[in-house]
Amino acid sequence: MPVSAFIAGCAGPTLSAAEVAFFRRTRPWGFILFKRNCETPEQIRALTSALRAAADRPEAPILIDQEGGRVQRLGPPTWPSYPEGRIFGEIYARNRVAGLTAARLGARLIAADLLALGIDVDCLPVLDVPVEGAHDVIGRRAYGTTPGVVADLGRAAAQGLLDGGVLPVIKHIPGHGRAGVDSHHHLPVVDTPRAILETTDFPPFRACADLPLAMTAHVVYTAIDPDRPATTSKTVIDEVIRGFVGYDGCLMSDDLSMKALAGSLGERTAAALDAGCDLVLHCNGDLAEMEEVAAHCRPLAGDALRRALRVEAMRRLPAVVDESAAREEFARLTATPRV
Repeated sequence: MPVSAFIAGCAGPTLSAAEVAFFRRTRPWGFILFKRNCETPEQIRALTSALRAAADRPEAPILIDQEGGRVQRLGPPTWPSYPEGRIFGEIYARNRVAGLTAARLGARLIAADLLALGIDVDCLPVLDVPVEGAHDVIGRRAYGTTPGVVADLGRAAAQGLLDGGVLPVIKHIPGHGRAGVDSHHHLPVVDTPRAILETTDFPPFRACADLPLAMTAHVVYTAIDPDRPATTSKTVIDEVIRGFVGYDGCLMSDDLSMKALAGSLGERTAAALDAGCDLVLHCNGDLAEMEEVAAHCRPLAGDALRRALRVEAMRRLPAVVDESAAREEFARLTATPRV
């Protein structure tokens, strides 16, 4: 039975009979977890096993957003808290090597937390470059405000995840940093000339174009396609993401249920796939909505299948690390400096 070009959520900490039947019938490529799905280590391990069993896909990737700062689905008291991206940028500004080491080590420790739960993909690093006056939906999640710093630290974080046996997702390609509104609620429209975007917003993605997975931005760039956000714009995907950026990895949409996108969920699904997304993402776990996405989805085939299989083949056993010593070193590197 073919695999669907679909990453699905689920409603709670365990699967209902209806969810099991749905996943068995539709066989999503992967799954994504949120706070509503995460209670204890034992429960999460049981859930990740149940998701893979329901889809009859023991290799199905399971994703989570575990960035640090305000975007971390796992946190105290059960799991460690991690800093927001900008902290690494501040360390980098004082000492480049220390900043890169901290970013890589933090991601390596996140990977250890995730892999122990059966989670093998993290939606990190954030490669957006925020500008003054933009909405803070990105804000301090970003490593910095210059493309070189963002690319440097993003690469370090991605390497830390890979070293820990977890695959990174670069986001939000080709850049969400100029958005004046939060795409969870409104459609951002960026009027910046293409020549400026190519020197400020796009370069971090270009520098990390070899990484396995990328998540699109629900952002309109009027200089490239005034009518459609990147997620549903064949022009942006062909000319910018696959063209200028040179990205040939597996391209997934951001969450289809976000209010930035227009049309029904079925229309959004078809538009994203027609534009060139390899996979569509639906996060809220609403079964009726997932049914609509699945009904308008399609089997993985062609280049999308090639890229998805390459992602699965990139998974490696984690490199050996003294976790206790690594956590002590990370705490030292990220300690607030005395003034």
